[in-house]
Amino acid sequence: MKRRIALVTGGVGGIGTGISRRLAKENVFVIANYVIPGSEGPFVEAMRAAGFSDAQFAVMAGDVSDFKVAEEMVAQLIAQYGPVDILINCAGITRDASFRKMSLEQWRSVMSTNLDSVFNVTKQVIEGMVAQEWGRIISISSVNGVKGAFGQTNYAAAKAGILGFTKSLALEVAKKGVTVNAISPGFIDTPMTQAMPDAARSAVIAAIPIERMGVPADIANAVAYLASNEASYVTGTNLAVNGGVHLYQ
Repeated sequence: MKRRIALVTGGVGGIGTGISRRLAKENVFVIANYVIPGSEGPFVEAMRAAGFSDAQFAVMAGDVSDFKVAEEMVAQLIAQYGPVDILINCAGITRDASFRKMSLEQWRSVMSTNLDSVFNVTKQVIEGMVAQEWGRIISISSVNGVKGAFGQTNYAAAKAGILGFTKSLALEVAKKGVTVNAISPGFIDTPMTQAMPDAARSAVIAAIPIERMGVPADIANAVAYLASNEASYVTGTNLAVNGGVHLYQ
């Protein structure tokens, strides 16, 4: 069986790094996408420190919120490494504010990065997956896309949109050997949540039945399963990985 190639958008972030490491362990060649110049450095260092070589991963710059940039980036990737077998739509940002105080820029930036990017990149790889009759598209949504969150109308709307996208596209390509799924993380212990005030972190953890935040590996393990041959009968699903927070919905 040929070695799979995976593109992870937002792949140098906290969750993205965990996903990239896990897929690399599964003998998948991983291309981690990034947009902020210099953000790839710590990722590359961490991957090498974990024992991964340049034969196992690469990084590629590109603002996936821009359709043309995404198109050019994926074309370059395919020319250099080959067709994308596995796409992980992980790029995401937050610009929190109550709706009455939310600016148009805050709305648009979150929608373009978190939702438009899913269309922009998936559009570039879907035909290749259909042609080879094998593919995995896994998009990172959020528990807040299901239950909502104060101050996150933009973020929750984008993440909810991913769920509708996932179910609809899954129906379109189910007969083509391509599965389309989503994962909805809860609170994950990353630099973003580590920056929360101690009182806020404690309140969050108290609301989680498992009584801890998740770690990137919790999400990465779920991705590894959905990306595998063993998950060929799983499509159109949203896998909740949130320590039981969804039980309170």
